Amino acid sequence: MQKEILIAFSAYFLLLVLIGLLAYKKQAKSSGSITSSRSLGYWVTAISAHASDMSSWLFMGLPAAVFLTGVFQFWAAVGLTLFMFLNWQFIAKKLRQETERYRCFSLSSFFGFRFDTPTGSLHWISSVMALVFFTCYVAAGFVGMGLLFESVFAIPYSVGICVGISVVVVYTFVGGYVAVAWTDFFQGLFLLVVIVVVPLFAVQYVGGVDVVWASIQEKGLSLALFPSFTFSTFFDIFILVVGWGLGYFGQPHILSKFMGIKNPKDMHKSKYIGTCWQIITLCAATAVGLVAVAFFKEGTPNPDLLFVKMVQILFHPLIAGFVLCAILAATISTIDSQILVLANLLTEDFYQRSLRKNASPQELRLVSRVSIVLIAVLAFFVAYLFNDKASIYYLVLFSWTGLGCSFGPLLLFALYSKRVNAQGAIAGILSGGLVAAFWTWLLWPQLQSMLPFSWVQRDIPAMIPGFLFSSLMILLFSTLGRSKKKSLKS
Repeated sequence: MQKEILIAFSAYFLLLVLIGLLAYKKQAKSSGSITSSRSLGYWVTAISAHASDMSSWLFMGLPAAVFLTGVFQFWAAVGLTLFMFLNWQFIAKKLRQETERYRCFSLSSFFGFRFDTPTGSLHWISSVMALVFFTCYVAAGFVGMGLLFESVFAIPYSVGICVGISVVVVYTFVGGYVAVAWTDFFQGLFLLVVIVVVPLFAVQYVGGVDVVWASIQEKGLSLALFPSFTFSTFFDIFILVVGWGLGYFGQPHILSKFMGIKNPKDMHKSKYIGTCWQIITLCAATAVGLVAVAFFKEGTPNPDLLFVKMVQILFHPLIAGFVLCAILAATISTIDSQILVLANLLTEDFYQRSLRKNASPQELRLVSRVSIVLIAVLAFFVAYLFNDKASIYYLVLFSWTGLGCSFGPLLLFALYSKRVNAQGAIAGILSGGLVAAFWTWLLWPQLQSMLPFSWVQRDIPAMIPGFLFSSLMILLFSTLGRSKKKSLKS
């Protein structure tokens, strides 16, 4: 079994490297500049943007949640789809046009140019904030890969991390932005096919839809999106929809895909293609969780591995190996985009802006590749310290929330308001990031002890207060900055 899976994994990794080499040849024909990669078609933009968003949660987290608690957990998928659609609708095209106007290719650069801070303080603050949260995000992906290799091949956890890092670094190092976009496009299509096919085979294996339905009824699992029409139910729905969904407005690894489309007029095509992709994959992942109720009638000790066990039972070992590569595809397509964004940040926002303003395209390309290696090494040490499955969830939650609260509100104001200034921008980034980092274990417990309402005993995700507080600080400090400027003039 291990031999066949190893063959499948090796073939898949070689294919990714091959795509990176082909992308390198394509990129070599251009100027090679980091900021000149606005050359992607709408299909690649759509699928790569969504693939870089979906991690192994699609195959492990969502099916497990549905298997244990029912269809109510699908509200999380509704929130993800809704807010990603809003991202396409209100952010994508305007961000593409504005970043081209300022000749930048990162959020930090865009904020710096948009608010014109002479000292570059906003540029540095946003870069450091992105570096902190993204390093944890990349490390979470490597933790998952290390654990996957450890469970499948019985190899040491640290060796599994090194294997994952090697593959991602090689094709990202060689092909750059184009390689990442095209590999994410390929992996997005691949995992779409897999997540749809597996539950179809599983339904036939257990004896049909009627058997699945009977098993769900026997277990007493709820299929209702609205179990009751009470305040508590609607509050829980709100938390599931908004708690993760708001973060989309501040995720640089997703937003960077918007910047890379060749023709902004095609953005609406990408929007509908990507949204359809997301709806199909999330519905299929939910179906995996429901079919698993009949597939594992006696239960399973680790619900996160429902998909893995299902595949190993349904298919020949070699085919199962290729199918399980879809989990790697979901993880890698997120990691490579994050590493590239960080490398771009170090190259454009630190090196070019502060050290070598007139650096040649070839020099910047070299710095970008060195940055990729440095980021991978740093993420390895973080991943080595966090070596359990629970840490993946908390690292992702910490990073997603931190990025969403730090950059999401400011990006909306930067694109749609002319009243925000540099003081408000700095206050928004700092306050959003700090609330996101300290809300769960410090700020919210203190508030709970002070408030008399019974509903405050529920956990409120940091995304909601962090996003709101960041928005308030942006407005407050922008107003104070304008008032101070007027008083100085008078």
